[in-house]
Amino acid sequence: MVLLEFSMSPLGKSESVGKYVARSLDVIDKSGVPYRLNPMGTVLEGEWEQVFAVVQKCYERMKKDCNRISCTIKVDYRKNHSGRLQSKVASIEKKLKRSIKQ
Repeated sequence: MVLLEFSMSPLGKSESVGKYVARSLDVIDKSGVPYRLNPMGTVLEGEWEQVFAVVQKCYERMKKDCNRISCTIKVDYRKNHSGRLQSKVASIEKKLKRSIKQ
């Protein structure tokens, strides 16, 4: 299974790009892939082909009206492990012996 964190935004549109990020989140949410939104990007969990297909759809949607796009992608593969969106946080909470802010 893969955890893929990415951030995609248009360049040259304006200082605020929330409407473009919202369109990507609509694509992500409708994909059915487990995800977590954070202030600097979105983390997807699934098989390699599955998570990259979601990124591709976000890109295809954004390029319809954006002439320049910036995207960063970070990938963590771990064989035979799923549910890491929750388990990675739970592991830290166990070590701290308390809940953390999310």
